[in-house]
Amino acid sequence: MGKTLYQKVWDAHSVGTLSDGRTQLFIGTHLIHEVTSPQAFGMLRDLELEVKYPKRTFATIDHIVPTENQDQPADPLAAEMIDAIRMNCDDFGVTYFDLKSGKQGIVHVVGPEQGITQPGSTIACGDSHTATHGAFGAIAFGIGTTQVRDVLATQTMAMEKLKARRIEVNGTLRPGVYAKDVTLHIIRLLGAKGGIGYAYEYAGSTFDNFTMEERMTVCNMAIEGGARCGYVNPDDTTFEFLKGRPYAPSEEEWDAAVEGWKSFASDPDAEFDDIVKINAEDIEPTVTWGISPDHGIAIGENIPDSADTDDAEEKAVIDEALAYMKIPAGTPIKGIPIDVAFMGSCTNGRLSDFREAAKFLKGRKVASSVKAIAVPGSQITAIQCEKEGIDKIFEEAGFEWRAAGCSMCLAMNPDKLIGDQICASSSNRNFKGRQGSPIGRTVLMSPVMVAAAAVEGKIADARETFDVTDTCAVA
Repeated sequence: MGKTLYQKVWDAHSVGTLSDGRTQLFIGTHLIHEVTSPQAFGMLRDLELEVKYPKRTFATIDHIVPTENQDQPADPLAAEMIDAIRMNCDDFGVTYFDLKSGKQGIVHVVGPEQGITQPGSTIACGDSHTATHGAFGAIAFGIGTTQVRDVLATQTMAMEKLKARRIEVNGTLRPGVYAKDVTLHIIRLLGAKGGIGYAYEYAGSTFDNFTMEERMTVCNMAIEGGARCGYVNPDDTTFEFLKGRPYAPSEEEWDAAVEGWKSFASDPDAEFDDIVKINAEDIEPTVTWGISPDHGIAIGENIPDSADTDDAEEKAVIDEALAYMKIPAGTPIKGIPIDVAFMGSCTNGRLSDFREAAKFLKGRKVASSVKAIAVPGSQITAIQCEKEGIDKIFEEAGFEWRAAGCSMCLAMNPDKLIGDQICASSSNRNFKGRQGSPIGRTVLMSPVMVAAAAVEGKIADARETFDVTDTCAVA
């Protein structure tokens, strides 16, 4: 019987079995940022421990860093956290991509663009969206602060083995439909808790033809469907993306590395605990209407009505979401006014995202009622955009072009919603208060749909706003 990539990577990194049945798993790469690492480093100091393998740990700052004046955060706690990660990395010998390095950015953007993220590895980070790195054929987990400490001290963590679900998407996406729509569609179909206890293998001809950026977008949101991780089998697209990057294998080591990476791909006769098949042509531009990423509907649909279900639990969830969103049941999602448009995050803050949106924004203007901000996922992404004049297109359209950071995705920085503003967002979560205001409202969508909403001043179908007839290979 063949094995899945998940099984192969798990076996290759298993150190032993603990008395409670969990596996002690070796972590090939550890990524850290300023929010979940200070306490972990503090625990090491208290225990008088060193970082076990400092060359396997890489740090950056992203969550709390301002996207306007980055020289000195106005918030004292943010400044303290930045000082702490700089000091800890210096003291423990950890590589740190700080603001002056030209390499700083969101941890899940920095890892891939530096070539740190590689196939067949285990990757851990104190952040929910670590699943992003699974796009490269790695098994990547988000972990808590105590586990960050454990990985720093031992380069291992204790885990229970997951089941494996293969999600096949086959066919060609229709114009105006992007990888963000694919992941929102999957989460809508399987539910926010549908992946609990699973690793998701994303496969099928659609994923075979996706770029690495598109694969990262879908894997990024595996956690929003309840899965602990999501991955795509490594292939020539993966290898071409990594070749020549700073931390990728050297030219002399390259061929051997690729052969090793190929061996981790799921075998043709691998058995899965579950298989889900989706026709790509059935996927529409998808947006959220409520307070969970599985509250997704196609742009042409109406907001659900709890009267249409006999399930008491589902009825309560719909009523809670409608009350928070302040939108009547049965309202068409298209046409609801927005106040803010946010383009960025570890889901959709890469070069290809800005390229595609800029293609349609050129010569257009953001509606006067909308505050629009664009935040590159990394300093390198920002430089690439600026070289191509993408920043100018956004600015001329009426977007504020910001410096790299997590920004309004989670608002642990000055970028926040005010009051009950509605935000068209390319980020990954629409939880209550997620974007900084306890009553702020978030509608998730693809970057091109964010651009359309910004221009129209309301949730819109980008295919109509921009006359989309062709889709480039982007997220």
